[in-house]
Amino acid sequence: MPIIRIEIGKHGKEQRRELIHKVTEVVVDVLKVPETNCMVLLKEIADENWGVGGKTIEELKESFGKK
Repeated sequence: MPIIRIEIGKHGKEQRRELIHKVTEVVVDVLKVPETNCMVLLKEIADENWGVGGKTIEELKESFGKK
């Protein structure tokens, strides 16, 4: 039973559903396993809890005027 774990930032419910659906499709196609045997786990990480280049994602968004 494949277990796929993905760490992402905050996204909407529909985006998460689509990601789970499409990842499942790829795993089924490549590994030739039944869809019911494929598990996808999403771990959402808040913007203030991860960073790039010494700044949190929250800080980077603020510097670009996005929130």
